[in-house]
Amino acid sequence: MRIAVTGLDFSEGKVKYEDAIVLALADKFSPKKVTPYYFEFIYDDYESANIVVIARNRILDLLIQDIEKVETRRDRTADPNERAVLDRVLDDLEREIPVCAGRFEKHEESYIRTLSPLSFKPTLVIDSDPSGVNNLGPNEIIPQAMAVANLMFFYTAGKKEVRAWLVDRGTSAQGCAGKIHSDLAQGFVKAEIISVDDLLECHNMQDARQRGLTRLVDRDFILPENTVLEIRFNV
Repeated sequence: MRIAVTGLDFSEGKVKYEDAIVLALADKFSPKKVTPYYFEFIYDDYESANIVVIARNRILDLLIQDIEKVETRRDRTADPNERAVLDRVLDDLEREIPVCAGRFEKHEESYIRTLSPLSFKPTLVIDSDPSGVNNLGPNEIIPQAMAVANLMFFYTAGKKEVRAWLVDRGTSAQGCAGKIHSDLAQGFVKAEIISVDDLLECHNMQDARQRGLTRLVDRDFILPENTVLEIRFNV
């Protein structure tokens, strides 16, 4: 996951997210391997980024490119519906509101996607304190960036490995299985799930089962945030 950063004092490169849940699960299971999630921070490269994080006093660095692109298309289109949508987009941009923060119907978004405006990507705008400096580090920024991008973690945990997996909110149990390995999605039978908090109160998954804290769910079940899961599948 690549995060473009503008106006913040970050070093470029991959950053290990210091996930308190991964640390707690690792402390619980003492696994052979711990695999946290790494985010990559890059300067100003909006095109290749998945998420944009930008200081408010630099927001026009991002939006001016979108304004020029949208204005050009708005002035050329003969479609009154497209023109109406682009007028709304321009109104937001001129008020320094990223495109992603606008409210559009699905059919209206099609006009916007054609233009691929940079701020249509999930964009987090960070305010500075009164001295004009922002002291947030990567591990404070990452949860906020995940929120604007509608992302979440789920976890796998045991003696072999504790691992964090990044998915879109609203991902099904089968979709999460596929994130781990395509074979798990193809042979999916059930997912056994438990909340992180409940698992941390138990000795292990077997103890959690005996307490009735785990749950078997079907492929279409939407996984909640902060869930530990095990996949049951046919080879």
